[in-house]
Order: sequence, then C-alpha cells, then structure tokens
Amino acid sequence: MNFKIGSDICSIQRVEDVYQRFGARFLDRILTEGEKAYVMSRPKDFLTRVAARFAAKEATSKALGTGFHGVGWKEIEVVRLASGAPTIELHGRAKERAKSIGLTSFELTMSHEKEYAIAFVLAYGPGPG
Repeated sequence: MNFKIGSDICSIQRVEDVYQRFGARFLDRILTEGEKAYVMSRPKDFLTRVAARFAAKEATSKALGTGFHGVGWKEIEVVRLASGAPTIELHGRAKERAKSIGLTSFELTMSHEKEYAIAFVLAYGPGPG
C-alpha cells in the first residue's frame, strides 16, 4: 500500500485581502462551480470556507508531489459526501498524476478558527504499476 500526506494552513485575512482586490475573478480562478455554490450558500462566512478549500487544494497538491506545477486549481475539487464529510475529487492532470503514482483514495479534514484555516490530506492506493 502506498501512502502520501499533505497539509496546509491558510490565513483567512490573506484570502480576504485577495478577494477585496480581485473579487469574483479570484473565486473563478481557484474554485469549481460546485465549490462556489457551496461557499456562497452562507455569505456571512464564505471567505472562511474559501480559505479552507484553498488549504485543502494546497494539501492535496503536496500529497500528489506536484505543488501546482502542471496541476490546475480546479483540477482538485472539494466535494461533500452524503454524510456531509468533505472529500477530494480529482480531474484532468491531477487525476492522471494520482493514477500514475498509484493513489486511488483521498481522505480530507479541514478546520478553521478566527485567523486560519487548515487542511490535512491522506492519499493512498496500491502504488505505481
């Protein structure tokens, strides 16, 4: 069995500053349509949710061993299971990368507090070949 982990911490204020500067263009660049719909479902704290997804995407890119070189922001998507738990769904090059290194499953946990959002990702599968 092959295991990879990734983690990231994101300043909520930094996300707010970028949003103030670029507005919807920022959200369009990093979030899928489904993610945008979810974060905007509670407008009061949507930037906290954006920061958590930003951290989750960064953590996943680390587990993939790529960072964001050759993998786009929207190719890593945070989705919710029927239970409400968040998980990762990969698309395009991110999905191809996971397959090439034998990662088939992703576990995600996210949390946030006043100033920061964090995410941890455990990726696993049978390994390459």
